[in-house]
Amino acid sequence: MAQLRAVVNQDRCRTIHDLCAELGIGYGSCQRILTEQLNMHRIAAKFVPRVLTLDQRDSRVAICQELKETVINNPTLLLNVITGDESIVYAYDPETKLQSSQWKSPGSPRPKKARMQKSKLKTMLICFFDQEGIVHREFVPPGMKVNADFYCDVLRRLLENVRRKRPQKWQNQNLIIHHDSATAHRFFKVSQFLAKNNMTVVHHSPYSPNLAPCDFSLFPKLKLHMKGRRFDTIEEIQEESQRVLDTVPKRDFQGCFQAWQKRWDRCIRAKGEYYEGDGGI
Repeated sequence: MAQLRAVVNQDRCRTIHDLCAELGIGYGSCQRILTEQLNMHRIAAKFVPRVLTLDQRDSRVAICQELKETVINNPTLLLNVITGDESIVYAYDPETKLQSSQWKSPGSPRPKKARMQKSKLKTMLICFFDQEGIVHREFVPPGMKVNADFYCDVLRRLLENVRRKRPQKWQNQNLIIHHDSATAHRFFKVSQFLAKNNMTVVHHSPYSPNLAPCDFSLFPKLKLHMKGRRFDTIEEIQEESQRVLDTVPKRDFQGCFQAWQKRWDRCIRAKGEYYEGDGGI
């Protein structure tokens, strides 16, 4: 048993046939030792945005600890946070396995479906929200890149919507913005604009969609509704996207911010690694 454990630990991708050939034991005996005595089971690897370095893991932990301590010292802080991001919405996004499941009688054959790909027709959505709901949303014009100038224009339109929809936040003149570490968000011109308009930025660690509210909450809700449906034009995609966003209740936005805090704790406990059940990645 110890010898089998040592061989498996050297390369966990080896099959039972490989182990049997190397150790000279029978298939049944090898399988029994693995499952019953070593309590091992073969599972597929989990896809993650990136295999994190030690520095990246430490950065995730440090930022989560900083956010947690800040909220402990100022429990109302998250009421003032507006979070946002960009995401692509497709004219056709294949439905999930659960969505394609069907009722089956004992004697009927298993249903089959062809593998489908996402469509080339797509549009990019930019959306910002707080605990009350969506503050600003817009779609990037076809062919337009989200560069420093365009993103500053987006932030100007966001500020105008804050003034109209969140007058209390506007009067405080100390807006707190959370967005990820995408290139467009890190341009010096964008930093200047944020500072000029007294917009404090919540730190966000790279390669951390599971710690970005848009990525683990709002966008998955939107895309789940859109999966399996076909749209012929960009206008149809945008119209349906806006309709879906309008149906998200206030309690979901509040729950998203609560879940965000729980994810800080889970990230800290996982020492910065992606953890099981984190979603959005």
